[in-house]
Amino acid sequence: MSIQAPEYVRSIAPYQAGKPISELAREYGLQPERIVKLASNENPLGIPASARDAMVAAIGDLGRYPDSNGFELKAALSQRYAVPPEWITLGNGSNDILELAAHALLQPGVSAVYSQYSFAVYALATQETGARAIVVPARSLGHDLDAMRAAIAADTRLVFIANPNNPTGTFLRADAIAAFLAQVPRDVVVVLDEAYNEYLDPSLRFDSTLWLREHSNLVISRTFSKAYGLAGLRAGFGLAQAELTDLMNRVRQPFNVSTVAQAAAIAALDDADFLQRSYELNRRGLARLQSAFAQMGFEYVPSHGNFVLVRVGDADAVFEGLLRAGIIVRPVANYGLPQWLRVTVGLPEENEAFLEAFARVTGR
Repeated sequence: MSIQAPEYVRSIAPYQAGKPISELAREYGLQPERIVKLASNENPLGIPASARDAMVAAIGDLGRYPDSNGFELKAALSQRYAVPPEWITLGNGSNDILELAAHALLQPGVSAVYSQYSFAVYALATQETGARAIVVPARSLGHDLDAMRAAIAADTRLVFIANPNNPTGTFLRADAIAAFLAQVPRDVVVVLDEAYNEYLDPSLRFDSTLWLREHSNLVISRTFSKAYGLAGLRAGFGLAQAELTDLMNRVRQPFNVSTVAQAAAIAALDDADFLQRSYELNRRGLARLQSAFAQMGFEYVPSHGNFVLVRVGDADAVFEGLLRAGIIVRPVANYGLPQWLRVTVGLPEENEAFLEAFARVTGR
């Protein structure tokens, strides 16, 4: 007797995470400390000292459940973003916020709109609810907002926009998003995924939270996993008006952000020095990688995140060659980009180790 499950669940291709260092060490007999991982868009500076101290202080409370409502973290976020605490949803990373929005709003018989070459979780969150996916062709490997607006159907309930976009690194300016929001029907919710917002050049930054008061159908998702250096703790948050926040909290697991994650997030949020160091390190590393790709004659997508998408041709062969050299990057064939690799910005010495191995493997 076979297990009965919806076909839309059986047909899901599970999310492909970056290869862990321990796995590569086992497979190729390499020393873990000599492996360079540039596959998962993590912060190469690691966890900030302020967050580490906060975690240690919180350990004594681990015998009790976390604060399900996250009072202190919400208070810190409320002050930072000038929104009421009732407009904040805490998530197990921003990935959780994306899925909460999908589970609150999608079901069989309705649709979600997202761009070709956008974050894989949009497709997964749509499919796992049984909703119909409307995938809009990309423009220059990024979002075509005009085409996405035109693609919204009568049954559309949700639109996902990533800015900057992963895995391509493309960016949408504030005026383009504002115009899009003004045209979207009020009963269609827009999730603006800003996981890489802190890496933007200051000249490109804008305060998307100002749109929340005007648009009751907007959710902004953010994460502590990237620039704040807390990827292993899984802490993120969503900002939206009270009605949407209430809906997402109805499907949220009650203890989805742990005690230590909440403590670390509060400390990291207030650590402006670490955030600036993360930005500066990424800015220099991004310039180094993109300059090297240009000099070697490889096509790449100018990036606004902490990674670069580079076209290498036989991506499987280059990926394998880099693995044997102890370098982990990210193949993106699952995004429909079989000739490309995504390379996360690392520490200067990690970037140089990658470039040396990359030149050797590709013969450039």
